Amino acid sequence: MTMKTVAFINPNSTDAMTDSCVETLRSELPEFCQVRGITNYSGPAAIQGEKDGIAAIPGLLAEIEKNSDCDGFIIGCFDDTGLIEARSITRKPIIGIGQSAFHMAALRHGRFCVLTTLEVSVPVIKQNIMAQGFGYLCKDVIASGIPVLELENNPGSAINTLSECIKIIEVQDPKIAVVLGCAGMTNVCERLQAQHNLHLLDPIVSSARMVNAIL
Repeated sequence: MTMKTVAFINPNSTDAMTDSCVETLRSELPEFCQVRGITNYSGPAAIQGEKDGIAAIPGLLAEIEKNSDCDGFIIGCFDDTGLIEARSITRKPIIGIGQSAFHMAALRHGRFCVLTTLEVSVPVIKQNIMAQGFGYLCKDVIASGIPVLELENNPGSAINTLSECIKIIEVQDPKIAVVLGCAGMTNVCERLQAQHNLHLLDPIVSSARMVNAIL
């Protein structure tokens, strides 16, 4: 099998998030796929809403051009920051972790909801869901109130908050799947899943499965 290199580009400037996501990817991808973790140091520390996403795009595109030797790219923001722009500058596969998670949820479960971080992120995610054709399958996009970097800096507290949100979803619709709507949630997904019967989808795991399928 020919060795493939997948670039994981974190559009924000926080190395810890890049490291957590790369660790998940390496555990999910086959041995012939190498992962190159890249942090966009010209981006904001966290992408929370449309304004941060727009600010991250120039650096993200520059990283794609600098790493043109890679066989494929994963954009590590659930908002699919710069996904359309990135696909316009290379013919190589570009995977958005949000779009990947929506596809996996649709294929495996049919109906799903998204549990994300702050309310400011909800409009962008809803817009993507509609634009990508998942509006009829997604029941809701719910903000947990957790700032993105808390998932790295205070994971114990983040788990407690997310768990309370998931309990409410379980009562309202016990058969729905829950897409975790932030790259940083890969840091807490397994521990959350152990506490709940609803199936939780990690967008980083989803992107690993998608990129493996198309490389």
